[in-house]
Order: sequence, then structure tokens, then C-alpha cells
Amino acid sequence: MTSRPLLIRGGRVVDPSQDLDGVLDLLLVNGAVFSLVENAGPAVDAREIDATGMIVTPGLIDPHVHLREPGQEHKETIATGAKAAAAGGFTAVCSMPNTDPPIDDPAAVGFVVAEGKKAGAARVYPMGAISEGMDGKALSEIGELIEAGAVAVTDDGLPVMDSGLMRLALEYTQAFGVPVVDHPEDLTLSRDGTMNEGLVSSRLGLKGKPNAAEDIHIIRDILLAELTGGRIHIQHVSTRGGVEAIRSAKARGVQVTGEASPHHMLLTDGAVEGYRTEAKMNPPLRSAEDRDAVQAGVKDGTLDIIATDHAPHHYDEKEAAFADAPNGIVGLETSLGLVFGHLVDEGLIDLSTMVDRMSVAPAKVFNLPGGTLAVGSPADVTIFDPNAEWEVDPSTFVSKSKNTPFGGWKLKGKPKYTIVGGEVVFEG
Repeated sequence: MTSRPLLIRGGRVVDPSQDLDGVLDLLLVNGAVFSLVENAGPAVDAREIDATGMIVTPGLIDPHVHLREPGQEHKETIATGAKAAAAGGFTAVCSMPNTDPPIDDPAAVGFVVAEGKKAGAARVYPMGAISEGMDGKALSEIGELIEAGAVAVTDDGLPVMDSGLMRLALEYTQAFGVPVVDHPEDLTLSRDGTMNEGLVSSRLGLKGKPNAAEDIHIIRDILLAELTGGRIHIQHVSTRGGVEAIRSAKARGVQVTGEASPHHMLLTDGAVEGYRTEAKMNPPLRSAEDRDAVQAGVKDGTLDIIATDHAPHHYDEKEAAFADAPNGIVGLETSLGLVFGHLVDEGLIDLSTMVDRMSVAPAKVFNLPGGTLAVGSPADVTIFDPNAEWEVDPSTFVSKSKNTPFGGWKLKGKPKYTIVGGEVVFEG
């Protein structure tokens, strides 16, 4: 069954993959981009969307989300997460394998793929575990995971502490053309830490995690990628040392990419004051100098991707004492407004950079369909209103969980239409 054509008229089309930024009409036919022209004539039997005053981009892609299924469906499911992604303007997400049980075999990958299609919202691309059971001891059957639909491998939530195992992963994945994705943390330095090590942790009497715990692990991953010729992707970079290490490695040709999360670009460890568990995450919120370095890394391309690290938790779990509360915040429904309203609108990065880091680059790094509005590409499109001002109200989230430090924040830029395969899956 073919979908009805969709004509998006009069929007400002921003597509860095084609160096496009101008008012154009976009026609989607049979799940693909059919044309992108000025003042398109009428299209037979097409639904029309008047995008005047709105921004039209290749569908946003978030390569770092936790959908919690199987095993923790009280926090999120693949269906609710995919719908929350669509509500946030995302046409595709990559799900992390730290579920219960972990996504470390082909059947588990197939389950995520099937449930993602059933949701009928954002596309869901699973990542498989690097190690069996995510215990960091033996490689999972990486080839079988990729054959079943995994787009990369990671033990996210846990670092791969065994350097020999990480070397093997970087060597083995080259046969499949996928990156190894790592959560950079030296557990021997960060163990028992609950927030950033610094003045705030000292004042609150909380054990901190030093920047060095992240920096050492990033440098190790870079050296192993350099040794093997493999592709390493560093998740949620939060330190100025980590940014500089990646920048230096790229300059000498190492195949390393990195990502930043909106919270590490906008918040500091001061957000933890009052023992606010909604600001507890891993890696932790760090100093103003680190925040500024992460912003600069996103701006100059050292950090290729903006990814939410959407980590839903039930209200009761976050209501625990600070040391006992789980790490993580939800991010799918606030990301666009945070990045546009507090980075683009305030001149810290430009709009084209935002679209590149949130669409074009994730598609390239993880070999995903999309990330472009070139003719023939998938009809995955995000349309948002750059003038819409709104306040974050967690009670309205589509996500099952509401754990965010951004409640009450004033944002600018709101998704109006999320289109996947030519079908509108969210209309704001």
C-alpha cells in the first residue's frame, strides 16, 4: 500500500548535507523525497502542509536513547520511547542494549527491531552489546548482532574496562563497517562517586568523580583506535580534557567521533545544589569551564553529534537519597527546544550546525538512512516553529518517565510535524 503524497510548502529548508538554506517546497512520494523546488505546482492527490514561517530539516536522529524494554517497562517501553521521540521532532533513534536481559544476542536485536516497527512512530535502530551479558569479559557474537539489525555495538551504561577486549572489538567490527561505541569512565577512579568532583561536591559532602576518570578512558580508546585502525565513538563527552583529546586525535587522522548531550552543554554541577536527584547523571554535570569546552567542541565539529542520552526512571526511584538514586534524565522531548532556544537563538552555534549535529552527522556516523533531503532519500522530515516559546512541563511528556532538571525552563523552538517515511507520526 502506497502512502498519499505529501507537499510541504513555503518552509525554510535547512539541509547541510546539500548546503541548502532557503524557502522551498518539498514533495514526498511513496516514502521518499520526490522533489525540492521553489514554488512547486499542485501535486495530484497530495496532502499539503503550509510550513510558512517554519523550519524544515532532514529528520532529527538521536543515536543515544534508553528504551528500557525488555525488563524495565515501568520506566519506558520501545513504543512509548518511539512516540516520545516523534513528539520531540526525532524521526529515528538508536536504542542502548543495557536492558534486562541485555541486547547481546540476535533474538533480542530482532525483538527491538520488531517492536520499533510496531510502534509506528520514530524509527528504532538497536545497538548490540560489545560483551556477553555486558560483563566486559568476552565478546558477544557481534557479526550475528549486526546481521539481525544492530547498527553498532556498545556496553553503554558500563565502560569496557578491559583494554584487550576493547582492542578485539575495534579489530573485529572493521569487517562489518560499524563503530564501537564506548561510555568513557575509569571505574577505579570514579567508583562510589555520585557527582562531579569539585567545590560543590565538597560542600555537599558527596564523593565526586574526577575529570580524569573520563579523560583517561577517552585517551585509551583513542590509542586503541589508532593501534587497530578501528572506528571509536565516544559517548556523552563532558570534560574539557576529553574534548581536547578528541580534537588532537582527529587532527592526526584517528577514526574517532564524539557526542555531547544538551545537559552537559547547558548545566553545571551547581544544578545538584539541594541534593537534586533530577540533576544526577553519569557522566556528571561538571564545571562551567567544562560546559564551555563541550559547547566549543560541538561548534567546531570536534564533537560530531548532539545526543540526548534519554534515560527514563520512575518517580519513586529518583525520590531516593542522592547517593542511592539512579543516574540519568529524559531528553527526547526537550532536546530541540533546548538546543535551538539556548544555543542557536543565543548565537552559540548556528542553525546549520544544529541540523548537522542532530541529523546529518548521526546518519553518517552510524550508516543510517536519512540525514538528508536529497531526491530519493527517505521521506523523514522534521518541521518546527522557531518562534514558538514554551515552558517545560514534565507532566505533559509522552515518555513514561518525567525525570528532568529542566522543569520550568523557558524554551524556544517547538516541533510541529514529525514525518517518517512520508507519514505524519506527530502533529503538534
